[in-house]
Amino acid sequence: MHGLVDDTAWLQAMLDAEAALARAQARLGLASPEAAAAITDACHASRFDPAALARDASSAGNPVVPLVRALRAQLPPDVARVAHAGATSQDILDTAAMLIAHRAAGPLLADLTAAADHAAALAAAHRDTPIAGRTLLQQALPTTFGLIAAGWTTALDASATRLAFTRRHALAAQLGGAVGTLAASVSPSPSSASAFSPAGAPTAGSPSPITSAPAADAPSPSASASVSASPPTSAPAAGDGAGAGGHGRGGSGGGRGWIGPALMGAFAEEVGLAEPVLPWHTDRGRVAELAGVLAGAAGTIAKIARDVTLLAQTEVGEVREGGERGGSSTMPHKSNPIAAISAAASAARAPGLAATLFAAMAHEHQRAAGSWHAEWLPLTDLLRAVGSAAHWLRDCLAHLEIGPARMRANLDLTGGVLLAERLAAALAPALGKDAAHDLIADVVRDGRPLTGDPRVTAHLDPATVAALLDPADYLGSAGTLVDRALAARPEAPMARDSGMLPRE
Repeated sequence: MHGLVDDTAWLQAMLDAEAALARAQARLGLASPEAAAAITDACHASRFDPAALARDASSAGNPVVPLVRALRAQLPPDVARVAHAGATSQDILDTAAMLIAHRAAGPLLADLTAAADHAAALAAAHRDTPIAGRTLLQQALPTTFGLIAAGWTTALDASATRLAFTRRHALAAQLGGAVGTLAASVSPSPSSASAFSPAGAPTAGSPSPITSAPAADAPSPSASASVSASPPTSAPAAGDGAGAGGHGRGGSGGGRGWIGPALMGAFAEEVGLAEPVLPWHTDRGRVAELAGVLAGAAGTIAKIARDVTLLAQTEVGEVREGGERGGSSTMPHKSNPIAAISAAASAARAPGLAATLFAAMAHEHQRAAGSWHAEWLPLTDLLRAVGSAAHWLRDCLAHLEIGPARMRANLDLTGGVLLAERLAAALAPALGKDAAHDLIADVVRDGRPLTGDPRVTAHLDPATVAALLDPADYLGSAGTLVDRALAARPEAPMARDSGMLPRE
Protein backbone atom coordinates (compact mmCIF):
# COMPACT_ATOMS: atom_id res chain seq x y z
CA MET A 1 0.00 0.00 0.00
CA HIS A 2 2.82 2.42 0.80
CA GLY A 3 3.96 2.57 -2.82
CA LEU A 4 0.43 3.52 -3.91
CA VAL A 5 0.16 6.55 -1.64
CA ASP A 6 3.72 7.82 -1.20
CA ASP A 7 5.16 11.04 -2.64
CA THR A 8 6.11 9.39 -5.92
CA ALA A 9 2.58 8.03 -6.32
CA TRP A 10 1.12 11.50 -5.76
CA LEU A 11 3.57 13.01 -8.24
CA GLN A 12 2.65 10.46 -10.89
CA ALA A 13 -1.06 10.92 -10.23
CA MET A 14 -0.75 14.68 -10.79
CA LEU A 15 1.17 14.05 -14.00
CA ASP A 16 -1.44 11.53 -15.12
CA ALA A 17 -4.08 14.21 -14.62
CA GLU A 18 -2.10 16.71 -16.70
CA ALA A 19 -1.62 14.16 -19.48
CA ALA A 20 -5.31 13.22 -19.43
CA LEU A 21 -6.28 16.88 -19.69
CA ALA A 22 -4.13 17.33 -22.77
CA ARG A 23 -5.62 14.24 -24.42
CA ALA A 24 -9.14 15.41 -23.58
CA GLN A 25 -8.42 18.77 -25.19
CA ALA A 26 -7.12 17.03 -28.29
CA ARG A 27 -10.29 14.93 -28.52
CA LEU A 28 -12.35 18.12 -28.64
CA GLY A 29 -10.08 19.91 -31.08
CA LEU A 30 -8.81 22.31 -28.42
CA ALA A 31 -5.23 21.10 -28.82
CA SER A 32 -3.36 19.21 -31.48
CA PRO A 33 -2.86 15.44 -31.13
CA GLU A 34 0.88 16.05 -31.39
CA ALA A 35 0.82 18.43 -28.42
CA ALA A 36 -1.20 15.97 -26.36
CA ALA A 37 1.22 13.17 -27.21
CA ALA A 38 4.23 15.29 -26.29
CA ILE A 39 2.70 16.24 -22.95
CA THR A 40 1.78 12.63 -22.21
CA ASP A 41 5.31 11.49 -23.01
CA ALA A 42 6.72 14.07 -20.61
CA CYS A 43 4.43 13.11 -17.73
CA HIS A 44 6.59 10.51 -16.00
CA ALA A 45 7.59 10.96 -12.38
CA SER A 46 11.13 9.82 -13.07
CA ARG A 47 11.71 13.01 -15.06
CA PHE A 48 11.03 15.27 -12.08
CA ASP A 49 12.78 16.06 -8.81
CA PRO A 50 10.35 15.45 -5.91
CA ALA A 51 12.59 17.24 -3.41
CA ALA A 52 12.75 20.37 -5.55
CA LEU A 53 9.00 20.29 -6.12
CA ALA A 54 8.37 19.95 -2.38
CA ARG A 55 10.68 22.85 -1.66
CA ASP A 56 9.01 25.09 -4.21
CA ALA A 57 5.52 24.00 -3.14
CA SER A 58 6.02 25.54 0.28
CA SER A 59 6.11 29.01 -1.26
CA ALA A 60 3.45 28.33 -3.90
CA GLY A 61 0.83 26.91 -1.55
CA ASN A 62 0.48 23.60 -3.39
CA PRO A 63 2.70 21.28 -5.44
CA VAL A 64 0.90 21.78 -8.74
CA VAL A 65 2.32 25.25 -9.33
CA PRO A 66 5.98 24.17 -9.41
CA LEU A 67 5.04 20.93 -11.16
CA VAL A 68 3.42 22.76 -14.08
CA ARG A 69 6.42 25.06 -14.29
CA ALA A 70 8.77 22.06 -14.41
CA LEU A 71 6.56 20.26 -16.94
CA ARG A 72 6.44 23.23 -19.29
CA ALA A 73 10.22 23.58 -19.06
CA GLN A 74 10.54 20.13 -20.66
CA LEU A 75 8.28 20.97 -23.61
CA PRO A 76 8.70 23.03 -26.79
CA PRO A 77 7.23 26.54 -26.35
CA ASP A 78 4.20 25.90 -28.55
CA VAL A 79 3.36 22.72 -26.63
CA ALA A 80 4.18 24.24 -23.24
CA ARG A 81 1.38 26.76 -23.74
CA VAL A 82 -1.09 23.88 -24.02
CA ALA A 83 0.02 22.09 -20.84
CA HIS A 84 -2.38 22.74 -17.95
CA ALA A 85 -4.38 25.11 -20.17
CA GLY A 86 -7.78 25.97 -18.69
CA ALA A 87 -7.18 24.10 -15.43
CA THR A 88 -6.44 25.31 -11.93
CA SER A 89 -4.17 23.73 -9.35
CA GLN A 90 -7.10 22.25 -7.44
CA ASP A 91 -8.35 20.50 -10.58
CA ILE A 92 -5.09 18.60 -10.86
CA LEU A 93 -4.59 17.89 -7.17
CA ASP A 94 -8.20 16.81 -6.54
CA THR A 95 -8.06 14.53 -9.57
CA ALA A 96 -4.75 13.14 -8.33
CA ALA A 97 -6.31 12.48 -4.92
CA MET A 98 -9.14 10.56 -6.54
CA LEU A 99 -6.65 8.59 -8.63
CA ILE A 100 -4.64 7.75 -5.51
CA ALA A 101 -7.80 6.56 -3.76
CA HIS A 102 -8.93 4.59 -6.81
CA ARG A 103 -5.59 2.84 -7.11
CA ALA A 104 -5.24 2.16 -3.38
CA ALA A 105 -8.76 0.73 -3.31
CA GLY A 106 -7.65 -2.16 -5.54
CA PRO A 107 -5.43 -4.02 -3.05
CA LEU A 108 -7.66 -2.91 -0.18
CA LEU A 109 -10.67 -4.55 -1.84
CA ALA A 110 -8.60 -7.66 -2.53
CA ASP A 111 -7.61 -7.91 1.14
CA LEU A 112 -11.15 -7.32 2.41
CA THR A 113 -12.51 -9.94 0.03
CA ALA A 114 -9.81 -12.47 0.92
CA ALA A 115 -10.41 -11.88 4.64
CA ALA A 116 -14.12 -12.46 4.05
CA ASP A 117 -13.32 -15.67 2.19
CA HIS A 118 -11.22 -16.93 5.10
CA ALA A 119 -13.97 -16.02 7.55
CA ALA A 120 -16.53 -17.83 5.39
CA ALA A 121 -14.36 -20.95 5.37
CA LEU A 122 -14.21 -20.83 9.17
CA ALA A 123 -17.98 -20.38 9.34
CA ALA A 124 -18.58 -23.42 7.16
CA ALA A 125 -16.05 -25.60 8.98
CA HIS A 126 -17.41 -24.69 12.42
CA ARG A 127 -21.10 -24.32 11.60
CA ASP A 128 -22.11 -26.40 14.62
CA THR A 129 -19.12 -25.91 16.94
CA PRO A 130 -20.53 -24.69 20.29
CA ILE A 131 -18.89 -21.73 22.00
CA ALA A 132 -19.92 -19.44 24.81
CA GLY A 133 -21.67 -16.36 23.52
CA ARG A 134 -20.44 -13.40 25.53
CA THR A 135 -22.26 -10.16 26.27
CA LEU A 136 -20.69 -7.32 28.26
CA LEU A 137 -17.57 -9.53 28.41
CA GLN A 138 -19.45 -12.21 30.39
CA GLN A 139 -20.64 -15.64 29.28
CA ALA A 140 -24.30 -15.33 28.29
CA LEU A 141 -25.73 -18.18 26.18
CA PRO A 142 -24.25 -20.78 23.85
CA THR A 143 -23.74 -19.92 20.21
CA THR A 144 -21.50 -21.43 17.54
CA PHE A 145 -18.12 -20.32 16.34
CA GLY A 146 -19.55 -20.74 12.85
CA LEU A 147 -22.12 -18.03 13.54
CA ILE A 148 -19.45 -15.72 14.92
CA ALA A 149 -17.33 -16.22 11.79
CA ALA A 150 -20.41 -15.78 9.60
CA GLY A 151 -20.92 -12.38 11.22
CA TRP A 152 -17.35 -11.48 10.36
CA THR A 153 -17.99 -12.62 6.79
CA THR A 154 -21.07 -10.52 6.16
CA ALA A 155 -19.48 -7.45 7.73
CA LEU A 156 -16.37 -7.75 5.57
CA ASP A 157 -18.41 -8.39 2.43
CA ALA A 158 -20.53 -5.32 3.18
CA SER A 159 -17.42 -3.19 3.66
CA ALA A 160 -15.99 -4.42 0.36
CA THR A 161 -19.25 -3.76 -1.47
CA ARG A 162 -19.53 -0.23 -0.08
CA LEU A 163 -15.94 0.56 -1.01
CA ALA A 164 -16.38 -0.84 -4.53
CA PHE A 165 -19.53 1.26 -4.98
CA THR A 166 -17.75 4.39 -3.77
CA ARG A 167 -14.77 3.67 -5.96
CA ARG A 168 -16.94 3.51 -9.06
CA HIS A 169 -19.40 6.30 -8.40
CA ALA A 170 -17.90 8.82 -5.96
CA LEU A 171 -14.28 9.04 -7.09
CA ALA A 172 -14.70 11.66 -9.79
CA ALA A 173 -12.41 13.77 -11.91
CA GLN A 174 -12.17 17.45 -11.04
CA LEU A 175 -12.15 20.11 -13.73
CA GLY A 176 -13.61 23.56 -13.30
CA GLY A 177 -10.94 26.16 -13.74
CA ALA A 178 -10.45 29.02 -11.33
CA VAL A 179 -14.03 29.36 -10.03
CA GLY A 180 -15.75 26.35 -11.56
CA THR A 181 -16.91 27.90 -14.84
CA LEU A 182 -14.17 26.55 -17.12
CA ALA A 183 -14.03 30.04 -18.59
CA ALA A 184 -10.42 29.69 -19.71
CA SER A 185 -11.36 26.61 -21.73
CA VAL A 186 -14.59 27.98 -23.15
CA SER A 187 -13.34 31.51 -23.87
CA PRO A 188 -9.55 31.48 -24.23
CA SER A 189 -7.86 34.86 -24.32
CA PRO A 190 -6.81 36.14 -27.77
CA SER A 191 -3.15 35.80 -26.85
CA SER A 192 -3.53 32.11 -26.08
CA ALA A 193 -6.15 31.21 -28.66
CA SER A 194 -3.64 30.18 -31.31
CA ALA A 195 -1.92 27.77 -28.95
CA PHE A 196 -5.06 26.55 -27.26
CA SER A 197 -7.17 26.08 -30.40
CA PRO A 198 -5.44 24.60 -33.44
CA ALA A 199 -6.09 25.69 -36.97
CA GLY A 200 -9.39 24.38 -38.13
CA ALA A 201 -11.10 24.64 -34.74
CA PRO A 202 -14.76 25.61 -35.21
CA THR A 203 -15.98 29.16 -35.13
CA ALA A 204 -19.51 30.18 -34.23
CA GLY A 205 -21.88 28.66 -36.73
CA SER A 206 -19.48 25.99 -37.97
CA PRO A 207 -19.69 22.27 -37.19
CA SER A 208 -18.32 21.31 -33.80
CA PRO A 209 -15.17 19.17 -33.57
CA ILE A 210 -17.18 16.31 -32.12
CA THR A 211 -19.79 16.06 -34.84
CA SER A 212 -17.71 17.06 -37.86
CA ALA A 213 -15.60 14.47 -39.63
CA PRO A 214 -12.08 14.43 -38.18
CA ALA A 215 -9.04 14.94 -40.31
CA ALA A 216 -7.24 11.82 -41.42
CA ASP A 217 -4.53 12.23 -38.80
CA ALA A 218 -6.82 13.32 -35.96
CA PRO A 219 -8.07 10.89 -33.33
CA SER A 220 -11.79 10.30 -33.51
CA PRO A 221 -13.68 11.07 -30.32
CA SER A 222 -14.53 8.18 -28.04
CA ALA A 223 -17.85 6.60 -28.82
CA SER A 224 -18.50 6.41 -25.10
CA ALA A 225 -18.42 10.18 -24.59
CA SER A 226 -21.23 11.45 -22.42
CA VAL A 227 -24.34 12.16 -24.51
CA SER A 228 -25.30 14.98 -22.19
CA ALA A 229 -22.01 16.69 -22.94
CA SER A 230 -22.29 16.47 -26.72
CA PRO A 231 -22.75 19.80 -28.52
CA PRO A 232 -25.44 20.39 -31.11
CA THR A 233 -24.80 19.48 -34.75
CA SER A 234 -23.76 23.07 -35.36
CA ALA A 235 -22.40 25.36 -32.70
CA PRO A 236 -24.93 28.15 -32.03
CA ALA A 237 -24.31 31.64 -33.26
CA ALA A 238 -22.50 33.94 -30.90
CA GLY A 239 -24.85 35.23 -28.24
CA ASP A 240 -27.49 32.52 -28.71
CA GLY A 241 -26.28 30.62 -25.66
CA ALA A 242 -28.27 27.57 -26.74
CA GLY A 243 -25.46 25.03 -26.46
CA ALA A 244 -25.29 22.43 -23.73
CA GLY A 245 -23.51 24.87 -21.46
CA GLY A 246 -25.37 28.06 -22.44
CA HIS A 247 -28.76 28.17 -20.79
CA GLY A 248 -30.83 30.17 -23.20
CA ARG A 249 -30.25 33.69 -24.49
CA GLY A 250 -26.99 35.24 -23.41
CA GLY A 251 -25.56 31.91 -22.27
CA SER A 252 -21.97 31.58 -21.19
CA GLY A 253 -19.12 31.31 -23.63
CA GLY A 254 -20.70 33.18 -26.53
CA GLY A 255 -22.15 29.96 -27.98
CA ARG A 256 -19.22 27.83 -26.83
CA GLY A 257 -20.76 26.86 -23.51
CA TRP A 258 -21.00 23.21 -24.54
CA ILE A 259 -17.21 22.96 -24.41
CA GLY A 260 -17.05 22.94 -20.61
CA PRO A 261 -19.25 19.88 -20.01
CA ALA A 262 -17.77 18.10 -23.03
CA LEU A 263 -14.26 18.69 -21.72
CA MET A 264 -15.25 17.47 -18.26
CA GLY A 265 -16.59 14.25 -19.77
CA ALA A 266 -13.59 13.66 -22.00
CA PHE A 267 -11.21 14.38 -19.12
CA ALA A 268 -13.01 11.93 -16.82
CA GLU A 269 -12.80 9.21 -19.46
CA GLU A 270 -9.14 9.85 -20.14
CA VAL A 271 -8.21 9.77 -16.47
CA GLY A 272 -10.44 6.77 -15.70
CA LEU A 273 -12.66 8.33 -13.04
CA ALA A 274 -16.36 9.10 -12.72
CA GLU A 275 -17.70 12.19 -14.46
CA PRO A 276 -19.28 14.69 -12.05
CA VAL A 277 -22.30 16.79 -12.94
CA LEU A 278 -20.48 19.91 -11.80
CA PRO A 279 -17.00 20.82 -10.64
CA TRP A 280 -16.84 20.08 -6.91
CA HIS A 281 -14.14 22.42 -5.66
CA THR A 282 -16.05 23.30 -2.49
CA ASP A 283 -18.48 20.38 -2.35
CA ARG A 284 -16.38 17.87 -0.44
CA GLY A 285 -19.05 15.22 -0.12
CA ARG A 286 -16.99 12.85 -2.26
CA VAL A 287 -14.03 13.06 0.07
CA ALA A 288 -16.30 12.66 3.09
CA GLU A 289 -18.03 9.65 1.54
CA LEU A 290 -14.69 8.00 0.90
CA ALA A 291 -13.55 8.80 4.44
CA GLY A 292 -16.74 7.36 5.90
CA VAL A 293 -16.49 4.14 3.92
CA LEU A 294 -12.85 3.70 4.86
CA ALA A 295 -13.52 4.43 8.53
CA GLY A 296 -16.43 1.98 8.47
CA ALA A 297 -14.20 -0.72 7.02
CA ALA A 298 -11.63 0.03 9.71
CA GLY A 299 -14.31 -0.36 12.36
CA THR A 300 -15.25 -3.77 10.99
CA ILE A 301 -11.61 -4.83 10.92
CA ALA A 302 -11.07 -3.57 14.48
CA LYS A 303 -14.09 -5.50 15.77
CA ILE A 304 -12.88 -8.77 14.29
CA ALA A 305 -9.32 -8.20 15.47
CA ARG A 306 -10.61 -7.45 18.97
CA ASP A 307 -12.63 -10.68 18.96
CA VAL A 308 -9.53 -12.65 18.01
CA THR A 309 -7.34 -11.07 20.68
CA LEU A 310 -9.95 -11.76 23.36
CA LEU A 311 -10.52 -15.36 22.26
CA ALA A 312 -6.74 -15.87 22.21
CA GLN A 313 -6.21 -14.81 25.83
CA THR A 314 -4.50 -17.42 27.99
CA GLU A 315 -7.57 -17.80 30.21
CA VAL A 316 -9.81 -18.32 27.16
CA GLY A 317 -7.52 -20.01 24.63
CA GLU A 318 -10.21 -20.77 22.07
CA VAL A 319 -8.23 -19.54 19.05
CA ARG A 320 -4.59 -18.88 18.22
CA GLU A 321 -2.66 -17.52 15.30
CA GLY A 322 -0.63 -20.23 13.62
CA GLY A 323 2.91 -19.89 12.42
CA GLU A 324 6.19 -19.24 14.17
CA ARG A 325 5.61 -15.72 15.41
CA GLY A 326 4.21 -13.78 18.30
CA GLY A 327 6.93 -14.64 20.78
CA SER A 328 8.25 -12.43 23.54
CA SER A 329 11.79 -11.12 23.98
CA THR A 330 11.79 -12.24 27.63
CA MET A 331 8.97 -14.78 28.05
CA PRO A 332 9.45 -17.94 25.97
CA HIS A 333 5.95 -19.18 26.69
CA LYS A 334 4.20 -16.22 25.00
CA SER A 335 2.32 -16.64 21.71
CA ASN A 336 0.90 -13.24 20.91
CA PRO A 337 -1.76 -12.75 18.17
CA ILE A 338 0.48 -10.38 16.26
CA ALA A 339 -1.57 -10.09 13.07
CA ALA A 340 -4.75 -9.28 14.98
CA ILE A 341 -2.87 -6.79 17.16
CA SER A 342 -1.38 -5.10 14.08
CA ALA A 343 -4.78 -4.95 12.38
CA ALA A 344 -6.34 -3.37 15.45
CA ALA A 345 -3.49 -0.87 15.81
CA SER A 346 -3.76 0.28 12.19
CA ALA A 347 -7.55 0.46 12.30
CA ALA A 348 -7.48 2.56 15.47
CA ARG A 349 -6.00 5.47 13.51
CA ALA A 350 -8.89 5.67 11.05
CA PRO A 351 -11.60 7.46 13.09
CA GLY A 352 -9.39 10.45 13.88
CA LEU A 353 -8.20 10.77 10.30
CA ALA A 354 -11.76 10.52 8.98
CA ALA A 355 -12.87 13.12 11.52
CA THR A 356 -10.25 15.53 10.17
CA LEU A 357 -11.59 15.07 6.64
CA PHE A 358 -15.15 15.68 7.83
CA ALA A 359 -14.05 18.76 9.75
CA ALA A 360 -12.39 20.10 6.60
CA MET A 361 -15.63 20.08 4.58
CA ALA A 362 -16.45 23.74 5.23
CA HIS A 363 -14.89 25.34 2.16
CA GLU A 364 -15.36 29.05 1.61
CA HIS A 365 -17.09 30.38 -1.49
CA GLN A 366 -15.69 28.88 -4.73
CA ARG A 367 -12.23 27.88 -3.46
CA ALA A 368 -11.15 27.23 0.10
CA ALA A 369 -8.45 28.96 2.11
CA GLY A 370 -6.98 26.18 4.22
CA SER A 371 -9.68 23.52 4.45
CA TRP A 372 -8.71 22.04 1.10
CA HIS A 373 -5.07 21.93 2.10
CA ALA A 374 -6.00 20.15 5.33
CA GLU A 375 -7.26 17.13 3.38
CA TRP A 376 -4.07 15.98 1.70
CA LEU A 377 -2.14 14.35 4.54
CA PRO A 378 -5.05 12.73 6.43
CA LEU A 379 -6.43 11.24 3.21
CA THR A 380 -3.06 9.67 2.47
CA ASP A 381 -2.71 8.41 6.04
CA LEU A 382 -6.27 7.06 6.08
CA LEU A 383 -5.73 5.01 2.93
CA ARG A 384 -2.45 3.72 4.33
CA ALA A 385 -3.91 2.87 7.75
CA VAL A 386 -6.98 1.04 6.47
CA GLY A 387 -4.95 -0.74 3.81
CA SER A 388 -2.53 -1.96 6.46
CA ALA A 389 -5.37 -3.04 8.76
CA ALA A 390 -7.07 -5.04 6.00
CA HIS A 391 -3.82 -6.73 5.04
CA TRP A 392 -3.07 -7.77 8.62
CA LEU A 393 -6.61 -9.07 9.15
CA ARG A 394 -6.38 -11.13 5.99
CA ASP A 395 -3.18 -12.67 7.35
CA CYS A 396 -4.76 -13.26 10.75
CA LEU A 397 -7.81 -15.11 9.46
CA ALA A 398 -5.77 -17.11 6.96
CA HIS A 399 -3.74 -18.64 9.79
CA LEU A 400 -6.29 -18.72 12.60
CA GLU A 401 -6.40 -22.03 14.47
CA ILE A 402 -9.61 -22.99 16.26
CA GLY A 403 -9.87 -25.01 19.50
CA PRO A 404 -13.28 -26.72 19.72
CA ALA A 405 -12.27 -28.72 22.81
CA ARG A 406 -11.30 -25.56 24.69
CA MET A 407 -14.55 -23.93 23.60
CA ARG A 408 -16.51 -26.83 25.09
CA ALA A 409 -14.43 -26.78 28.27
CA ASN A 410 -15.18 -23.09 28.74
CA LEU A 411 -18.87 -23.78 28.24
CA ASP A 412 -18.72 -26.35 31.05
CA LEU A 413 -16.82 -24.08 33.45
CA THR A 414 -19.96 -22.80 35.12
CA GLY A 415 -21.71 -26.13 35.52
CA GLY A 416 -24.57 -25.32 33.20
CA VAL A 417 -25.20 -21.76 34.33
CA LEU A 418 -25.32 -20.61 30.70
CA LEU A 419 -28.51 -22.63 30.28
CA ALA A 420 -30.15 -21.22 33.42
CA GLU A 421 -32.86 -19.46 31.41
CA ARG A 422 -33.79 -22.76 29.76
CA LEU A 423 -34.00 -24.54 33.12
CA ALA A 424 -36.11 -21.74 34.59
CA ALA A 425 -38.50 -22.05 31.65
CA ALA A 426 -38.82 -25.80 32.32
CA LEU A 427 -39.63 -25.14 36.00
CA ALA A 428 -42.12 -22.36 35.26
CA PRO A 429 -45.17 -24.64 34.74
CA ALA A 430 -44.70 -26.05 38.24
CA LEU A 431 -43.51 -22.96 40.13
CA GLY A 432 -44.62 -20.00 38.07
CA LYS A 433 -42.32 -17.88 35.92
CA ASP A 434 -41.11 -15.47 38.61
CA ALA A 435 -40.64 -18.15 41.27
CA ALA A 436 -38.70 -20.36 38.85
CA HIS A 437 -36.48 -17.43 37.89
CA ASP A 438 -35.78 -16.59 41.54
CA LEU A 439 -35.06 -20.22 42.42
CA ILE A 440 -32.47 -20.65 39.68
CA ALA A 441 -30.92 -17.28 40.59
CA ASP A 442 -30.56 -18.43 44.21
CA VAL A 443 -28.95 -21.73 43.22
CA VAL A 444 -26.48 -19.98 40.91
CA ARG A 445 -25.71 -17.31 43.51
CA ASP A 446 -24.98 -19.99 46.12
CA GLY A 447 -22.59 -21.73 43.73
CA ARG A 448 -24.38 -25.07 43.86
CA PRO A 449 -24.58 -27.35 40.79
CA LEU A 450 -27.93 -27.11 39.06
CA THR A 451 -27.99 -30.84 38.38
CA GLY A 452 -27.92 -31.78 42.06
CA ASP A 453 -29.92 -29.11 43.85
CA PRO A 454 -32.94 -30.75 45.53
CA ARG A 455 -35.14 -27.72 44.85
CA VAL A 456 -34.60 -28.38 41.16
CA THR A 457 -34.67 -32.18 41.17
CA ALA A 458 -37.90 -32.08 43.14
CA HIS A 459 -39.58 -31.07 39.92
CA LEU A 460 -37.22 -32.39 37.21
CA ASP A 461 -35.27 -35.66 37.28
CA PRO A 462 -31.45 -35.44 36.95
CA ALA A 463 -31.43 -36.82 33.40
CA THR A 464 -33.88 -34.15 32.26
CA VAL A 465 -31.88 -31.46 34.01
CA ALA A 466 -28.66 -32.67 32.35
CA ALA A 467 -30.32 -32.65 28.92
CA LEU A 468 -31.66 -29.16 29.49
CA LEU A 469 -28.17 -27.96 30.39
CA ASP A 470 -26.46 -29.35 27.27
CA PRO A 471 -25.19 -26.27 25.36
CA ALA A 472 -25.11 -28.14 22.06
CA ASP A 473 -28.87 -28.58 22.35
CA TYR A 474 -29.61 -24.87 22.84
CA LEU A 475 -28.23 -23.19 19.75
CA GLY A 476 -31.46 -21.91 18.28
CA SER A 477 -31.18 -21.17 14.56
CA ALA A 478 -27.41 -20.74 14.63
CA GLY A 479 -26.70 -23.34 11.95
CA THR A 480 -29.46 -22.08 9.70
CA LEU A 481 -28.21 -18.52 10.07
CA VAL A 482 -24.72 -19.61 9.07
CA ASP A 483 -26.16 -21.24 5.95
CA ARG A 484 -28.14 -18.09 5.22
CA ALA A 485 -25.08 -15.88 5.53
CA LEU A 486 -22.95 -18.05 3.27
CA ALA A 487 -25.69 -18.35 0.66
CA ALA A 488 -26.15 -14.58 0.59
CA ARG A 489 -22.50 -13.84 -0.20
CA PRO A 490 -21.87 -11.94 -3.44
CA GLU A 491 -19.96 -14.11 -5.87
CA ALA A 492 -17.42 -11.34 -6.37
CA PRO A 493 -17.79 -8.43 -3.93
CA MET A 494 -15.18 -6.43 -5.85
CA ALA A 495 -17.31 -6.64 -8.99
CA ARG A 496 -20.58 -5.55 -7.35
CA ASP A 497 -19.77 -1.91 -7.74
CA SER A 498 -22.59 -0.58 -9.87
CA GLY A 499 -26.22 0.16 -9.31
CA MET A 500 -27.84 0.11 -5.91
CA LEU A 501 -26.12 -1.40 -2.92
CA PRO A 502 -27.38 -4.93 -2.22
CA ARG A 503 -29.84 -5.41 0.61
CA GLU A 504 -27.97 -6.52 3.68
